[in-house]
Amino acid sequence: MTSRELSNLMWGEALSLLEQADRLHRQFCRPDAGRPNVWEPPVDVIETAQAVIVQVALPGASADSVLIELQPGLICVSARRSIALESSQRARVHALEIPYGRFARTIVLPVQALALIDKKLQDGCLTLTFSKKESS
Repeated sequence: MTSRELSNLMWGEALSLLEQADRLHRQFCRPDAGRPNVWEPPVDVIETAQAVIVQVALPGASADSVLIELQPGLICVSARRSIALESSQRARVHALEIPYGRFARTIVLPVQALALIDKKLQDGCLTLTFSKKESS
């Protein structure tokens, strides 16, 4: 392999890593186009035979600020994440990558076929557990 081919291979790999980093950034900090100044946290939706588990990443959001709305066909989770500074503190920001401010996330699920049986906010992750209703 020539020096030029090795250089092209390394640049190709570097560009691939940059694209992957950009995709991850967009995944974790997606602005909601319908509502200005609102970001969408990432979610995991896992279905078992008995339940549907929804996990929403909410770093720094307090439990009392989280609002969960169940509507036909969807769940909406919203709250506000404040920046971790007192207004009286003077600080120089070196990096600000975790989004803050108002957030909202709508998850499409057949809520009418589910019953919310547990909700907890722990370690920056909101976990909603739904049991499946018996179909008649």
